[in-house]
Amino acid sequence: MLVPHIDVVPESELRAMAPEGVSIHAARVPFGWRPGTAPLDAVRAFAEPPDVDKAVDLLADAPVGVIAYAFTSSSYLIGSDGDAALQRRLEGRSRGIPVLVPCTSAVTALRALGVHRLFLVHPPWFSADLDRLGANYFREQGIEVKKAVAASLRGDQLSIQPSEVYEWVCSHTPAGTEGVFVGGNGFRVISVVESLEATLGLPVITANTVLLWHALRLARVSGSVEGYGEIFHRDLPSR
Repeated sequence: MLVPHIDVVPESELRAMAPEGVSIHAARVPFGWRPGTAPLDAVRAFAEPPDVDKAVDLLADAPVGVIAYAFTSSSYLIGSDGDAALQRRLEGRSRGIPVLVPCTSAVTALRALGVHRLFLVHPPWFSADLDRLGANYFREQGIEVKKAVAASLRGDQLSIQPSEVYEWVCSHTPAGTEGVFVGGNGFRVISVVESLEATLGLPVITANTVLLWHALRLARVSGSVEGYGEIFHRDLPSR
């Protein structure tokens, strides 16, 4: 994984979900963030050379099967074309190891689930600009975004409890929604994904569940993942 240096959630969530025999390893990448809303220039800079490229160089020296870029919000700023360019650039340094980006994995997961109308949920520290850009990202992929909003919860990534996210999502999911994407790799939520699916009767994916699902499929790992959502019972779509 390629992880912002201040974030501790992506590694812990993927390690919790990973099937037996799969290990998770991370390279920390500098992120110019300070408490409060992440400035958009820092978000964009995270995806630019040289730091993340150097991190790929280091991970590619290890015997890993897939490299996952664990940072959702930069995708919103650079768009799907920027994501594709980022992936090509990093794979040019990964020596044949596939590189995954959360939003492209999310789109792939939504297609596997047959979701066309989406509720997009973000962590409280996402700005209104990121909410709007996130909605635009998925709309450009042909997905109708019923609503895109940051959860109105108090606290930071460790003090906000997944149970609070569960209650908030249940009470704010708009009518006509076919699926929920919880963006933000630093937003702790995987422990309530299955409960959300049961309550809402809808598939629920997160930035971290789609990264692991996509990575396992590309690596052709046969081990099962239970308790973290319907997506882990789906194969990659044909296109």
